[in-house]
Amino acid sequence: MARRSKRDPYDHLPQGDEVASAPVPCWLCGRPTGKTIVWHHPVPKSRGGRDVVPMHPICQQTLIANFTNSELQRHGMDVSGLLDHPNVRKFVDWVAKKDPEFTATITKKQR
Repeated sequence: MARRSKRDPYDHLPQGDEVASAPVPCWLCGRPTGKTIVWHHPVPKSRGGRDVVPMHPICQQTLIANFTNSELQRHGMDVSGLLDHPNVRKFVDWVAKKDPEFTATITKKQR
């Protein structure tokens, strides 16, 4: 077991700049995530979902605007099924060249 200082219980962890983490790719669009990451449940919690995936806030808003909870439950962790939807495909193609921190207003639910 590693020896720890009595003053700082976290002195064995890397400090500040020592932590160089690669950006996590967004589950929906595949772009690297920025500072703001939303941990999205592909299968809604109300439908028994436990797994979470990293997403941009704008990507999560697009899913919520285009799918009901039961539709998201049917797709599960299969992102290719979600990308088959014409509105989602159009969005992903549009946002592909945007900055990871890009945000915009999303249209209301399409139901």
